[in-house]
Amino acid sequence: CNLHEHGRPAADGPDGGTVIRVLVAAENELLRAALTALLARERDLAVVAEAAHWDDVVPVAVWADPDVALIDLDLDGRDGLPAAIRLLRDGFPTLILASANRHTALARLAATEARDIGFLSVSAPPDEVIGAVRDLARGEPVIDPEIAMLALTAPDSPLTERETDVLGRVADGAPATEIADELGLAVSTVRNHLSRINGKIGARTRIEAVKVATNAGWL
Repeated sequence: CNLHEHGRPAADGPDGGTVIRVLVAAENELLRAALTALLARERDLAVVAEAAHWDDVVPVAVWADPDVALIDLDLDGRDGLPAAIRLLRDGFPTLILASANRHTALARLAATEARDIGFLSVSAPPDEVIGAVRDLARGEPVIDPEIAMLALTAPDSPLTERETDVLGRVADGAPATEIADELGLAVSTVRNHLSRINGKIGARTRIEAVKVATNAGWL
């Protein structure tokens, strides 16, 4: 379990104002440290916990009870949608940092109809990140215009939800036998899905299919 507990700061800031409690979750140690240092400079923000793996995010959020969870969607190289959706359903306002080509994944998050969710480019300037945390803590929407534009203009994925699940697990490095076990399918069915995926997107191999789908924002 790779996490850091920062303890519970006082509810009031140094000037008597409310402190916004933030959970920072990012696998990349440099990014996580940079975000933590960035937020720590602000008198009204306090990082109460950090996490480096999706499996830790929800338990840490329950323990730390943050006002905002700031998470990198590509945490530990896996699809973080289930954990992000769980955070939102458990009532934690969540600010998602993601690259622009993850617009399809972000659309799936938006489909949860959660109100306390924000989307921001992982390359956003520091001031935008700070402002977005404050806005989300106040219940105001946060939507990166570049991601929003791509979501509106990008072609729809030709893959079914099941095919997306299968290819997502291939992207995680899972073999067909493991994918079959996780999804309750026969190995032959998984291989048929992979064959159809390749045909739909013009890929010759599973690795190429993952690359094409990732670049298109379908994973």
